[in-house]
Amino acid sequence: MEIVKRKENPLLNRVELHFCWEHSKSSTPTLSDMVAAAAKAEPGSKKELTFVKNVNTRFGRPQTTGIALIYADSESATLEPTYVHTRHESLHGSKKAEKAEAPPEKTVQETSEENSEGGDE
Repeated sequence: MEIVKRKENPLLNRVELHFCWEHSKSSTPTLSDMVAAAAKAEPGSKKELTFVKNVNTRFGRPQTTGIALIYADSESATLEPTYVHTRHESLHGSKKAEKAEAPPEKTVQETSEENSEGGDE
């Protein structure tokens, strides 16, 4: 993985790495490979706070480009959209999934009360 451009963004409390990955004679790198390489390229970064976006592989060329966003803390990482967090959840561990409990199911009585129509009969 070659870092093409490195930009510190103090307003969003993150480092933005634009990268180019030459992968001749091998398959396209996986998301976990890209996250691990980006976290390794930036000293002091954590994989849990690293997000890879805008990944593009050129047709017929063994070259993948993209952007890695490395946040300084978890509070700043909440700026990323939900779909990005969902994609990276399996890589970062499902800490949120463990904490979140399924909502309690409604009882038969509650659902029948909601479905009953009241009013002028």
